[in-house]
Amino acid sequence: MSERHPELDAEQAYLDRAHACLEDARERAAGVTGAYEPQRGGTEQHRHERESIVEVALQRLTQLNLGDRALVFGRIDLEGTGEPFYIGRLGVWDREQDPVVVDWRAPIAEPFYRATGRDPMGIERRRHFATRGRTLLGIDDEPFGDLASGTGTSEVRGQGALVAAIEASRTGRLGDIVATIQGEQDEIIRAPMSGVLLVQGGPGTGKTVVALHRAAYLLYTHRFPLEGQGVLVVGPNRLFLAYIEQVLPSLGEAGVEIAVLGDLLRPRVRVDRLDDEATAAVKGDVRMTKVLAKAVDDRERALREDFHVGFGVQHLRLSVGDSRAIIREARRRSRGHNSGRKIVEELVFEKLAASARKPVEASAVRERLRWEMPLRELFEWMWPVLTPAHLLHDLFGSKALLRSANRAGKDGTFTDDEILRLYRPRTRHAEDVIWRFPDVPLLDEARALLGYRPGKRDEDSVRTYGHICIDEAQDLSPMELRMVGRRSLNGSMTVVGDIAQATGAWANDGWDNVLARLPEKRGVQRRELSIGYRIPGPAMKLASRVLPFAAPGLRPPQPVREDGDPPTIRRLERLADGLVDVVVSELEAVGEGNVAVIVPDSLVAEVNTVFESAAIPIGGANRHGLDQRVTLVPVRLVKGLEVDAAVVVEPARIIDEESQGVRSLYVALTRATKRVAVVHVDPLPAMLRE
Repeated sequence: MSERHPELDAEQAYLDRAHACLEDARERAAGVTGAYEPQRGGTEQHRHERESIVEVALQRLTQLNLGDRALVFGRIDLEGTGEPFYIGRLGVWDREQDPVVVDWRAPIAEPFYRATGRDPMGIERRRHFATRGRTLLGIDDEPFGDLASGTGTSEVRGQGALVAAIEASRTGRLGDIVATIQGEQDEIIRAPMSGVLLVQGGPGTGKTVVALHRAAYLLYTHRFPLEGQGVLVVGPNRLFLAYIEQVLPSLGEAGVEIAVLGDLLRPRVRVDRLDDEATAAVKGDVRMTKVLAKAVDDRERALREDFHVGFGVQHLRLSVGDSRAIIREARRRSRGHNSGRKIVEELVFEKLAASARKPVEASAVRERLRWEMPLRELFEWMWPVLTPAHLLHDLFGSKALLRSANRAGKDGTFTDDEILRLYRPRTRHAEDVIWRFPDVPLLDEARALLGYRPGKRDEDSVRTYGHICIDEAQDLSPMELRMVGRRSLNGSMTVVGDIAQATGAWANDGWDNVLARLPEKRGVQRRELSIGYRIPGPAMKLASRVLPFAAPGLRPPQPVREDGDPPTIRRLERLADGLVDVVVSELEAVGEGNVAVIVPDSLVAEVNTVFESAAIPIGGANRHGLDQRVTLVPVRLVKGLEVDAAVVVEPARIIDEESQGVRSLYVALTRATKRVAVVHVDPLPAMLRE
């Protein structure tokens, strides 16, 4: 796109017209809100209609607010007629309702992303625009059919625009790829909604951004019913959520819920900190379902001795045998533990009334005794109403209860050492507990077993979604996958990840283990992303030395850019002697770009001190994302992120300290779009030596 295209001025004029129509649409939408919002009174139906009109207008205003993002990406010319359709971020019409820009998700736009020389999909030309704001900088044409004049088409579409987007400096936030979606990505984005769509993609293949664009596409294509049912995107941590949070709003879809698993808990609790991996492995094991079910059963208890209570001049009695019969009957009749409390109360009052020497109605016994302390204590013993936090707080705070709950299987569900990893001293109240992240699916499993508390249905209810996207799914434990599955209304899911990047306590070695824990109501589609768009060839070559040890049998992505700066490997006597120099050198090399300093957990404090001593500001990886030009990122949090340059510190320690150390190193080496540097004091792992 170096030479000036002869149609540049004409296309610039068309873009100006498109923006003028967009501004006109914004003014009309703003006029609707101004005309309706101040009005009050009228019938309930009229008020509802006004609110609906204003809500739609406000949504449209949000969609039309592009900021500095490109409105139009290019155009396609239909075969035979040459009729052009301009493809853009959203649909724009003129006052006569003639289309000026076609939404990228519309069926007519599909050839813009999918047409090839072998299958031109009814178009004779595809044109890509390079823009900055509203200014058209260049045009890249791809002819098809008779116009191609014998020229072939590469597997990568709009390569000039694609490379320009890839080589742009990172901002600390993931950007959309709507202008440069490639064929294999578009097939996934537009795949049928029903069932589970599994996407295996190596580093830099765009699997995360493809999943987000798929969410936007499905909402556009299946607006009814998805707008009412909801779409959920599940990410691995809050740093990741901060990194991706701008993508869907940039596509005009602000209504998608983006969450970590802890956000989905009901009732809400405070969640922070990780467990050690051995404890997390126990908590993530599907055998915990048996332990929790037995823990609930253990709270449904017969009396230890007969119960007596005064009723006027009489004494009423509930025998131990009667209490056992009541527990059996309540278990038979109730759908969840908490709903059984009402049944227990009803049967207890009936038995007490039946024990009277003179006839008495159970309702009279209930009316007089239900709030008396002896009866309240009896019900709390036999069948307490529980929240998930109360159940787990009691269970984890008692070794005896843990051992009892572990007897769900014939020979014990876990070993004694394993089950006692869950033990921790009780706090005064369950509400005071700050739970660990691996506790989240256990709390949710407990909620499913306990059911709604009487009168707390709204507080305890869990929302389901018409479609769920799960990113980094290779790391989810069986219990976490069960939790996500409960939120699925109909089994429609997009599951993306990379087995070679499976790390942590539950690193799955294959996708079958993941799929086995998800709903399979309508089958599974499998797709693979094979082209690496982010990582330049030299950096991928270095990472490919690690891949055979991380995931034998997996092929590395084929990089779009074979050239690039070669990785550097530097040995130091001490980190303080040269780490800052390496980072400064990388900063200079990437211009306005950013640098991530990726370290094992054990070196976070030391590296922070090194930069403080050099008076160089360095940001931390937190829920606000990678906001500074240099950010210190523990290797366990770096997955899914992309930066201009990565400085990987002490690869041998990463391997030694992480449970999936080789895979963690592979992740660290595949984060950068431009440059990779390795810094070490300890000897290099053999796989990285020349």
